[in-house]
Amino acid sequence: MPSVCVEHLFKRIKSQSILQDVSFELPVNGVVGLLGANGAGKSTLMKILVGLWAVSPCEAEGQQTKVDVCGVDMLRSPQEVCSLIGYLPEQNPLYEEMYVREYLQFMMGLFPKAVFSCEELIAMVGLQKEAHKKIGQLSKGYKQRVGIAQALAGNPQLLILDEPTTGLDPVQLDEIHALIKTLGKERTIIFSSHILPEVQQICDRILILHQGKIGLDKPIADITNLEQLFRDIIHG
Repeated sequence: MPSVCVEHLFKRIKSQSILQDVSFELPVNGVVGLLGANGAGKSTLMKILVGLWAVSPCEAEGQQTKVDVCGVDMLRSPQEVCSLIGYLPEQNPLYEEMYVREYLQFMMGLFPKAVFSCEELIAMVGLQKEAHKKIGQLSKGYKQRVGIAQALAGNPQLLILDEPTTGLDPVQLDEIHALIKTLGKERTIIFSSHILPEVQQICDRILILHQGKIGLDKPIADITNLEQLFRDIIHG
């Protein structure tokens, strides 16, 4: 059974078509790079998968829209699906006046059946030396780690990271890349980025959206030049 199965997904906002007949499957475990030019529909797709946005009526004749996450139908059981997902949006919504440990304990309180202890979560993302500090005192890289930690609080089977490495320095990039690759061994991760070299470095599969449609869905091992392939899809 795939981790994510999407069939004939459409999204319209007023008269504008954002997603057009999108279909794909993602395997269990591994890191999937979600790519596309600005306006391609990446953020819209992620917001639908986490239950923030509803889908539009299916426009494919004789077909029905399907959005399954870990075997659960999103359209019928959105709350159950949300319990299986961790989400880090592009704008990391942290309470900067709170201490790291205090904030993560607060977040874990939202999951009565949490698998991890707070200290285990802190160790998973390498925050041991920063846990006593206020979030507002942290560097951008450590704030991103806090955001990833809160997304992991419910031990999600699907982790969605929207531009998690924006603004990081080279050392922070390497550390976050290593963390994401490690997390991807035990869950499916959708990793959105505009930085093609990092996608090629850490992802197992590539999904490219172009003008609201799937332009490419392929294992990274089958791609020799991602940058050229991306350009061909965007400009072709």
